[in-house]
Amino acid sequence: MPTDSIQYTYSPEHLQVSEPGKYTSEHLRTEEMVINIGPQHPSTHGVLRLEVVSDGEIIVDVVPHIGYLHRCFEKHAESLPFNQIIPYVDRMDYVAAMNSEHAYVMGVERMLGIDKDLPKRVEYIRVLVAELNRLASHFVAIGTYAMDIGAYTPFLWMMRDREHILRMLEWLSGARMLYNYIWVGGLFYDVPVGFEERCLEFVNYLKPKLEELQQLVIDNKIFVQRTANVGVLPLSVAINYGCSGPVLRGSGLRWDLRKVDGYSVYPELDFDVPMGEGLVGTVGDCWDRNYVRVLECRESVKIIKQCVEKLLGEHCRTPDFDPQAFVPKKIRPQAMDYYVRAENPKGELGFFFRTDGKSDIPVRCKARACSFNNLSVIAEISRGAMLADLVAIIGSIDVVMGEVDR
Repeated sequence: MPTDSIQYTYSPEHLQVSEPGKYTSEHLRTEEMVINIGPQHPSTHGVLRLEVVSDGEIIVDVVPHIGYLHRCFEKHAESLPFNQIIPYVDRMDYVAAMNSEHAYVMGVERMLGIDKDLPKRVEYIRVLVAELNRLASHFVAIGTYAMDIGAYTPFLWMMRDREHILRMLEWLSGARMLYNYIWVGGLFYDVPVGFEERCLEFVNYLKPKLEELQQLVIDNKIFVQRTANVGVLPLSVAINYGCSGPVLRGSGLRWDLRKVDGYSVYPELDFDVPMGEGLVGTVGDCWDRNYVRVLECRESVKIIKQCVEKLLGEHCRTPDFDPQAFVPKKIRPQAMDYYVRAENPKGELGFFFRTDGKSDIPVRCKARACSFNNLSVIAEISRGAMLADLVAIIGSIDVVMGEVDR
């Protein structure tokens, strides 16, 4: 291109074309204005832009704009064999990769008809690492939420305890956050020698830390004032929007796929499903959603302890145990449409598969992302709130944009 040619010509319409908004000046009353919050990281929990219409300090409407991350998971999945899709699954909800892997491989195994053949040791290891990752995910959610509304110390404490989990999972798989550990038909490898004992040490260490968290955050007067009766999500609205996970349970419905569907070895384990009860405010407010996550951390500790007892007891390590014994060399399911779902830390993660019976590459692999549905309800629970409360409402939903913009 000649150096004297004009490479860019300014036009007043460029901004509107590149960043289209729902509202223009014609839509607004005299006292209303449009404020763009984001996209910047980490204040909006990822690359999320919120188009906020405000009347002074009061929110009139909120429009979430997505599409800045371009993860392209579903398009990648149409050109890869089933086993090579797992690393891309990791990168959707990147703070809960083990849980996402577990959901994905369950679907492929059920299509192949090998889900009932897996050794119990494989299943207990899967649940163990998934619950460790659930703790790590909730630690990020609780810690960053406290920081969103002005408390910095809980964030540091949560990251400290999360670091123990990430180091154990790195010892297990070789990766810090994106593991590719749970394979179709088994596992990448058995847990390292001493891993079970280290898990017991960790849960014994963590129990008093969760009590400290309760005192520092949940019972904190300022935290309660910032979150109680704020962003109230009625149960009927949560159901109609397809919300799931702590967002749904915080509104007072005891719905957990680990209990409802009873997949893997969860029916053999003893744990409770916490839900919001409006202890300090209204059922379904920001405080309830965060409180449910804290209670779920306690339940995950119980599950981890039971899994370790099984892995050291009746399903202990033996010289002939092969975690890859049922890993198929060629994954070619029959032609079908199939949907599988599992309980991720943020809610129901589902995968819809369409296969043609001829190829080991899916015709379609559609992800039903819990963060996407949970984020969609933000306008309903923000209208009429103060602008400062919008930050508290976003944080209480706990979204990961890798899962939203997939």
